[in-house]
Amino acid sequence: MVKGRLDWYVLTSVILLMLFSIAFVYSASYAFAEAKFGSEEKLFFNHLIRVGLGILTLIIFAKIDYHVWMKLSKILLIIGVFLLITVLLVGLEKKGSARWLDLGPIGFQPSEFAKFALVMHLAALLHRKQKVIKDFKEGLLPLLIWTVGVCFLIILQPDNSTALVIFSIATAMIFIGNANLLHLGALAGVFSALGVGYAFLVSGYPLERLKAFLGMSGTTEELERLGYQLKQSLIALGNGGFFGVGPGQSKQSNLFLPESYSDFIYSIIGEEYGFIGAVFIILVFVLIFWRGMIIAKHAPDTFGYFLAIGIILTFSMYAFVNAGVNCGLLPTTGLPMPFVSYGGTAILFHAAAIGILLNISAQAGVYPKKENEKE
Repeated sequence: MVKGRLDWYVLTSVILLMLFSIAFVYSASYAFAEAKFGSEEKLFFNHLIRVGLGILTLIIFAKIDYHVWMKLSKILLIIGVFLLITVLLVGLEKKGSARWLDLGPIGFQPSEFAKFALVMHLAALLHRKQKVIKDFKEGLLPLLIWTVGVCFLIILQPDNSTALVIFSIATAMIFIGNANLLHLGALAGVFSALGVGYAFLVSGYPLERLKAFLGMSGTTEELERLGYQLKQSLIALGNGGFFGVGPGQSKQSNLFLPESYSDFIYSIIGEEYGFIGAVFIILVFVLIFWRGMIIAKHAPDTFGYFLAIGIILTFSMYAFVNAGVNCGLLPTTGLPMPFVSYGGTAILFHAAAIGILLNISAQAGVYPKKENEKE
């Protein structure tokens, strides 16, 4: 149990995002739910339950001493790797990718678990190896093996965008962890070459996304789908104007924009709440990022510092990549917006991670002081 106080900026921001998402998801999903399930409230009630469980998860993890995760990080990551292998063997295939394990009433996405397990274990390794982090074999190599292993298994699903973002988060953590810049530069060159070779020679899927992003004419069914998706997303944002068309008045969510309640929910927010609403959502994530950096700075130890950095980088990168995709600034990916998009596994693991961040803040004593409190 933590005796300190939680950072209420982060806590309030996350709770508000989850509560607002209930209205966002209902508005963006009712037409799809009616067409597929015969009930426009189907996805709404599913999301409502998951938001409730997410808030409960956040509270529970905020009360657990974050040092526990340093001891358990390796075990959790091994479990994550096992689950990633399992999903390749018996995973539920959706849209050409085996990313889900069917657990009866719910679908479990192992990459979400592995993502945060990797962040935990990298934080633990960076904490333990600060004295040898400049050495390639003793310092950098163990972190690299775990990172590449997790990303490789995710690529096999295939889920290239998730693998790329996780690799970017891990690389940023290692860079902040004072690794040798020459080592990182050489590895960046090697992995960039491998990534380009994979995109052009092995898998045509990333290349199709790039073509759709550049507005090239469709030559395949996938390219046509991606181009259509981006076009409808931009139409939604354009319809919203500055003030929006009003809550529940979206036209693009009426079966025009695919994934309107998940990957492209930000466009529906922009349509219904306008430029003001879209910017407000981004500002909330900026606030969370800012407070997360303060929490990391005041963490009681280097493990807390690196863990807070990893958690806040994960949220920020997912949020801004999702917004960039919706606005046509980045190639189309399947990354949800944390706490805003419809989802089950993502909400619970994101809530757990924020709970851990709040526990670090409580132990660091990072919280806004009231006027009557002494410095």
